[in-house]
Amino acid sequence: MRSRFDEQLAGLNNSLIEMGALVERAIARATKALTSQDADTARSIIGGDAIIDEKEKEIESLCLKLILNQQPVARDLRQISTALKMITDMERIGDQAADISELCIFLAAQEYIKKLEHIPQMAEATIKMVTDSIDAFVKKDLELAQAVIDYDDVVDDLYVMVKKDLIELVHADVKNGEQAFDLLQIAKYYERIGDHAVNIAEWVIFSITGKHKDKQVL
Repeated sequence: MRSRFDEQLAGLNNSLIEMGALVERAIARATKALTSQDADTARSIIGGDAIIDEKEKEIESLCLKLILNQQPVARDLRQISTALKMITDMERIGDQAADISELCIFLAAQEYIKKLEHIPQMAEATIKMVTDSIDAFVKKDLELAQAVIDYDDVVDDLYVMVKKDLIELVHADVKNGEQAFDLLQIAKYYERIGDHAVNIAEWVIFSITGKHKDKQVL
């Protein structure tokens, strides 16, 4: 009975890795669409968000079946509960990638007011955070989960840099205002992706220790 349960938990981990790969790819492709001003790629990302949503439903169904059929307790229950929390954040990351893509379509026909530097760096940092947070769950790696939380400072610092650069451009020429606002909104979406990765890492810590920042224990 336990071996069957362990197989199902391994299947859950594999599904989480697959969903993680989907959202990581969505972030990377959205960034490519932004830097290359590729509206067609941006549209395909928006269309592909439904695949991430379906993956979320698939994992949610698997988790509920495990809870109902296996009646897990203690650490096993925490692991399944954490998976349910993780997929919510991963689905929202997919939504953020789609939101970035919508703005990419609007900006595709415009000449950028500034060479994009810090925003692609934000994207790279958030992809790392998402990847590491899911790896931390699968490997039950407390140190890696904490490293994800700490790494959010990198994303926050880059966001401040983007904001500062865009404010300076608007001060230099008010005509830069509309595009500056759109680029700042894109940077904000990346910053939110980082926040979702932090949420995942915090739930990973909960799955291992039974402790969460909100003092929840299971």
